[in-house]
Amino acid sequence: MRRPRGEPGPRAPRPTEGATCAGPESCFPSDGPLVCALEQERRLRLPPKPPPPLQPLLRGGQGLEAALSCPRFLRYPRQHLISSLAEARPEELTPHVMVLLAQHLARHRLREPQLLEAIAHFLVVQETQLSSKVVQKLVLPFGRLNYLPLEQQFMPCLERILAREAGVAPLATVNILMSLCQLRCLPFRALHFVFSPGFINYISGTPHALIVRRYLSLLDTAVELELPGYRGPRLPRRQQVPIFPQPLITDRARCKYSHKDIVAEGLRQLLGEEKYRQDLTVPPGYCTDFLLCVGSSGAVLPVRTQDPFLPYPPRSCLQGQAASSPTTRDPAQRVVLVLRERWHFCRDGRVLLGSRALRERHLGLMGYQLLPLPFEELESQRGLPQLKSYLRQKLQALGLRWGPEGG
Repeated sequence: MRRPRGEPGPRAPRPTEGATCAGPESCFPSDGPLVCALEQERRLRLPPKPPPPLQPLLRGGQGLEAALSCPRFLRYPRQHLISSLAEARPEELTPHVMVLLAQHLARHRLREPQLLEAIAHFLVVQETQLSSKVVQKLVLPFGRLNYLPLEQQFMPCLERILAREAGVAPLATVNILMSLCQLRCLPFRALHFVFSPGFINYISGTPHALIVRRYLSLLDTAVELELPGYRGPRLPRRQQVPIFPQPLITDRARCKYSHKDIVAEGLRQLLGEEKYRQDLTVPPGYCTDFLLCVGSSGAVLPVRTQDPFLPYPPRSCLQGQAASSPTTRDPAQRVVLVLRERWHFCRDGRVLLGSRALRERHLGLMGYQLLPLPFEELESQRGLPQLKSYLRQKLQALGLRWGPEGG
């Protein structure tokens, strides 16, 4: 008989209703005795896993070389390197190990005096056994880290090596002089050799002629600005090339971490686009972050109405002006805003790297007024309004002024 519509009636039970769990084996099949037996048999068939090999305890020269060869240098802090160096026997400190140490310090900007002094002492002791190609690698961290060692025989030793090896490896010779240039310790005798016509003609036909000419141009600039007593040969004007015609590689590699873009926007809103130049290369080839032209009254002038470059070389130009027309003089002043990013310093310190210190030193000697912008101050600015206020205070502290149309 058909059930009336809407009237409840009995229904067939579902297959799972009323079923009870027979035990843990049936509720969790993976823990059943059969599965456990199969798993145990599988483990017995597999060979036992060998224990990890014991790492030998490396000390002395072996420990130092192992630490320096590790790509993750942070696993080996400086104290580990110092202790390994102290435990090493003299025969374990080979040129290979010391070159690794020098490259490690230079690459990671570690200005550790104890390690640098050890390299300087090794250089002095092993002077007769070292070639200039090895010496250039040992000297590299001193210039890069802006560290002049206390070892008294350091400079006399390098002068003897340069006198002995200058004609054998020209590129290594110039590299050594570049490191000494950053330390302001250029030996006159070596400069006489690298600026001689014979040396210049010799390197002109080599594959690394361009880089050597760039280094020689920098050395010639250092002689012009920092060595007024030098009376030897100089690099001919036709052989000179721009030193650093573009931002350094480290700045380009870290451009997304740099404050340059936000500082440029702050200057644009504060002064206007016509009153500053960004990444302008000034003679003899230094790339500036931001350059302003300032009148005698302190007013920031449009760059297009002024020659942004100061005369170079400064001494000869000023002497020529004084001899011809003493009253004619450019009244405009050039102010260079220098970004001091975190990677422009040695690690965990406030010492500028040698290349950065050299650039700022030479720009100052050429007559540019430098306005440093440290990374700590830039990082503390929260947003563009605070940065504009910060830049305004910095510029006003120099006595600069600009019209209200600049922001």
